[in-house]
Amino acid sequence: MVRSLLVAATGMEAQKFNIDVIANNLANVNTVGYKKGRGEFAELIYQDIKSPGTSTSENSTLPSGIQLGLGVKIVSTQKLFQQGDFIYTGNNLDIVIEGDGFFKITMPDGSEAYTRSGSFRLDSEGRVVTSDGFLLNPEITIPSTATSITIGNDGKVTVMEAGNTNPTEIGTIELVRFINPGGLKPIGKNLYTATAASGDPIAGTPGTEGIGTILQGFVEMSNVNVVEEMVNMIVSQRAYEICSKAIQSTDEMLQMTNNLKR
Repeated sequence: MVRSLLVAATGMEAQKFNIDVIANNLANVNTVGYKKGRGEFAELIYQDIKSPGTSTSENSTLPSGIQLGLGVKIVSTQKLFQQGDFIYTGNNLDIVIEGDGFFKITMPDGSEAYTRSGSFRLDSEGRVVTSDGFLLNPEITIPSTATSITIGNDGKVTVMEAGNTNPTEIGTIELVRFINPGGLKPIGKNLYTATAASGDPIAGTPGTEGIGTILQGFVEMSNVNVVEEMVNMIVSQRAYEICSKAIQSTDEMLQMTNNLKR
């Protein structure tokens, strides 16, 4: 009976972790570029009391054995990179990626990070930066004389300057993709870093090499489905409750055993 107490406890711990993942998804339902997470679990090892195929006589074997599972464990949190809904903002520096790909960001220490959030700003020098002030890579600088900014589907950035009737090309936004985006490490601020699991970034021009295209004036919202998360939360809550009932039932059985009299 002690086994059932420990097994049920692993189930409660797993469901508590699952609620944590769901809560983070719901908290980020309005976060631009956020990708929902999913907790993944695996059963623990089995105690092999009697193996299938064990001989029972000279001419017979067991058709099935006796194995008792020892519970469940948390193995990973998987990021799901399905496309989120697009919302029109009309802001020239709001851009979305239609399809696969990430924007490349230069961190303050010179390292690279990646994001799906295309809500950009200008710093005091006219450089395109994230809302936290991190530079877009390659660096794009908007002239102070620019009266309008146009970003093409292929990432080319052109501006109209005062006193000039022809647009001026000032740079191109490059995107990167990964063989396994689920292997990226989230570091907060809508940013990811590459890992051995994600593979090296594959850089390219938008619309080429399997990379998506760019659309100006829109932002990509979180891909969290609130109804789906609420259903998952109810399922986890009930599973947690059932595991606690298993512990309660085992405790009552132990109590009956302790109260036996000769």
